[in-house]
Amino acid sequence: MTVVKMPIVIICTFLWIGFVCAISFMEAWLKFRAPGINLPLGLGIGRIVFSALNKVEWVFALVIIINILWNSPDILKWQNLSFVVPIVLLLIQTFWLLPALDARAELHIQGLLVPPSYLHFYYVGMEVIKVAGLTIFGLTLFKNTTI
Repeated sequence: MTVVKMPIVIICTFLWIGFVCAISFMEAWLKFRAPGINLPLGLGIGRIVFSALNKVEWVFALVIIINILWNSPDILKWQNLSFVVPIVLLLIQTFWLLPALDARAELHIQGLLVPPSYLHFYYVGMEVIKVAGLTIFGLTLFKNTTI
């Protein structure tokens, strides 16, 4: 029989990965292929969806942090520290990158000329690193199972 020490952390970690993959790697570009979706409409939808995703990510992050604090007497275990990378990236996205992308989207929606930017590439790169970090963190939780 396998006993999992922190099932809520494992569940939230892999749900978080699923949300990021579904939204950032699939919905983001597929919406522009739908009939009748022009750039301003797609950007408006994207702003709403990514704002919601960011809030969901914070819920997962807080649930994970609370459960680690509650269940792990030694918070500084290396496998818990691997969770720091996704949290740092989420902070950067929340307080810098998403507001910057939102401002650019608003300019596009208003029909103004927006200079080229690498912000979307930064976002995608951070999402890839975040998913990798969460995957490593989630897999280390399975190493802590007792049989």
